[in-house]
Amino acid sequence: MEKQYADVLAPPKDCVAPKKFGLKVVQKLTKRNSTVPYTVPEDLGILLNTLKRLLDVLRPRIESHLKSWSSCIPNGGNSAAIGEKLSEVTVTLRAKFRNYMQAVVEKLSENTRMQNTTKLKKIIQDSKELVLESDIRTRMQALKDQLIQAINHVHKVSEVHVFVAICRGFWDRMGQDVLSFLENRKENKAWYKGARVAISVLDDTFASQLQQLLGNTIPPKDLEPPRSVVEVRSILCKDAPRQKNSSFYY
Repeated sequence: MEKQYADVLAPPKDCVAPKKFGLKVVQKLTKRNSTVPYTVPEDLGILLNTLKRLLDVLRPRIESHLKSWSSCIPNGGNSAAIGEKLSEVTVTLRAKFRNYMQAVVEKLSENTRMQNTTKLKKIIQDSKELVLESDIRTRMQALKDQLIQAINHVHKVSEVHVFVAICRGFWDRMGQDVLSFLENRKENKAWYKGARVAISVLDDTFASQLQQLLGNTIPPKDLEPPRSVVEVRSILCKDAPRQKNSSFYY
């Protein structure tokens, strides 16, 4: 599968894979057209959907069949070795699925940083000069439109569980941008109003799109703000409760 989908896997993998950049590599990267936003290819959606089905549906079936067959094989068919191999395969599949999902999320978040009009940290920084909350929300509109477009496209190319995982990962990643901005400016509350509005818009956008696209089929827990957003709120409001359990989307 990795060989078959090598072309669609390359962009997101390049985004998160650690590299030692030589001069030639840097020159090559800087020549790329960085103004073209990344769109999740349909083939990548097929790959992620397949990995998810392998893990959630086919693997349990295989495990069940192996257990039932082992009783018919002399000496148990070395069921311990069979189970060990299956566990190794499962760990590998989960790691690859998680890495691909994280790479997709990172590429989508990179899109928001291509222009100042959608760059979250820039929006919050500029909000210091804005008096009205409505003005900040207007400033957030371009980013909101981009997020909605990305969410709708991911919904088209991925099955429900993959879609939810990508959206919640994307939501968390955007929250991390706000969190890192605030953590470097904890003593200066001039940007708190902008951060508060930004987080509110992010929560409304992701939660409403998930609800709209999936309806009552989505569990309430998947509409709750991710860890980074909860941490941002705890900075903005010191008496806000911290999340006890970290979310794991993939």
